[in-house]
Amino acid sequence: MGEAVLTVDNLKTYFRVKEGLAKAVDGVSFQIHRGETLGLVGESGCGKTVSSLSILKLLEMPPAEFHAGRILFAGKDLLTFSEQQMRHIRGKSISMIFQEPMTSLNPMLSIGFQVGEVLLNHERLTAKQARSRTVELLEMVGIPSPEKRATEYPHQLSGGMRQRVMIALALACNPKVLIADEPTTALDVTIQAQILELMIDLRENLGTSILLITHDLGVIAETAHRVAVMYAGKIVEEADVATIFKKPLHPYTQGLMKSVPRIDESGSARRLAEIPGLVPNLYNLPPGCSFFDRCPVGKEKCRMADSKLFAVDAGHSIRCWLVRDG
Repeated sequence: MGEAVLTVDNLKTYFRVKEGLAKAVDGVSFQIHRGETLGLVGESGCGKTVSSLSILKLLEMPPAEFHAGRILFAGKDLLTFSEQQMRHIRGKSISMIFQEPMTSLNPMLSIGFQVGEVLLNHERLTAKQARSRTVELLEMVGIPSPEKRATEYPHQLSGGMRQRVMIALALACNPKVLIADEPTTALDVTIQAQILELMIDLRENLGTSILLITHDLGVIAETAHRVAVMYAGKIVEEADVATIFKKPLHPYTQGLMKSVPRIDESGSARRLAEIPGLVPNLYNLPPGCSFFDRCPVGKEKCRMADSKLFAVDAGHSIRCWLVRDG
């Protein structure tokens, strides 16, 4: 697949809170290659968003702290970068689509001004060139009447249109890596499909590498090449998308797959399976496997010590004693 565009190596991002040290991201490692989409999945509170914000160093510090790891981009470790250096990376080389466009866009500024500001900050363009490029970007992401929309404000656009604006902002400077954090949340099914199709087209046409963060496994099935499953701050399984859906090995991944809505052969919807219990408190994690209390097949060894991530096949890794011991 070629050289990795972005490498996250043993990243540990903790939060110092009143109750203790919350290990939101605890030894996470993954790579993304050119033109590839890596899906990062798991329940809320598993560390997906903190992982993405760590890459761009957008966490408030304190309470956040980097305890270990490297984030390698263009041969350099972003964790060693100053805030000024990161400003040259954010929006230009690595961009992010945030969960809620209504809170990410400035309600006091027009759409055209906000997209144009990104271009003027990172590209050597005149104001006239920035305005022209803004219209091109809005048209590229499928916004009708882009000249008119550029003069409007966020509240004048629908949810789907605002999400398209967020994508235009993220792609303004042709970034090498696009981080999409729940890009289809709160959108209806039709708009979701349009946004996903747009992201696939941009990946194919521009060679953009995408880190897609979502709890929606249907979205992953449609768009991702590989999947990393997170639980309680750690990656518990990683494989290509076909393997994850057809042959999941970790009990947590299996639980996620069983919770996907399906229609049986008779055409009737079956009752959804559920994973009992809740994600553990990240500041009071158990000594062994964090999934032990919810695992239907856990053994005493699982309760006492956590397994390391190990390869079971080419491109397929898992963190589970039961699989490791056979």
